[in-house]
Amino acid sequence: MWGKVAMAVLLGLTMSSQSHAVETVRVAAAGSLRQSMQEVAASFRESKGIPVALEFGASGMLKDKIARQGGVHVFASANLEHPAELARTGTAAPAVVFARNRLCALARPEVQVSTGTLLSVLLDPEIKLGTSTPKSDPSGDYAWEVFQKAEALRPGARAVLEQKALQLTGGPKSPPPPADRSVYGKLLAEHQADVMLIYCTNAKQASSEVSGLQVIELPNSLAVGADYGLTVLDGSPPAAYGFALFVLSPAGQGILAKYGFVAPTAPARP
Repeated sequence: MWGKVAMAVLLGLTMSSQSHAVETVRVAAAGSLRQSMQEVAASFRESKGIPVALEFGASGMLKDKIARQGGVHVFASANLEHPAELARTGTAAPAVVFARNRLCALARPEVQVSTGTLLSVLLDPEIKLGTSTPKSDPSGDYAWEVFQKAEALRPGARAVLEQKALQLTGGPKSPPPPADRSVYGKLLAEHQADVMLIYCTNAKQASSEVSGLQVIELPNSLAVGADYGLTVLDGSPPAAYGFALFVLSPAGQGILAKYGFVAPTAPARP
């Protein structure tokens, strides 16, 4: 499938390069891709001469907006399900995995926590546990997967964690995240949560911005991986397919790796 598309893209890009009117590629991407996708878009524009307009948000909300309004050429989601759903409705090409991520815990400096004690800390009634919003944001769905795994270790844990989880980001009523800093670092710095379950890439960014924040790897028994999916919407210009292929190219993958994402060809983690 992608081999045939690639040939069409190469032809389309050649035709586009011969035209003075180059259409901007409109990309909707998961918020966790903000830094990496900005650099990918800049590199694509530099190498191909084609501008890219980026919109970031919770993947579930972006998917609903695309289905309702259109106006997007490429959709880069933090899961495979949302772009695959657009493909199933006949409005997008088959979705492909373009990057992998995983969940980590981000904790305030004073929280006594390690990989081995993480579940006990999350269950502690004194600990404020933050997550993103399930269904609207895959990060929240992945956190709920962690809760499900916790149930197998400690019966009753799932209900406790689901009840106490504060859905602080990624929902229709969530405040918009700041454009120039990590929303997760901000939330912990403001004591809105003591520990948050978020993508490891986001956790590392937040810890670099807010002194003392701890990044804790989940134990294997709780580990949850995230496959990021990419699709091109029907009716998009050839340059949109060119951008999708650039994301999958060694150049695009190198940029994603710089921000902590793992290539789709690498073995999937739990």
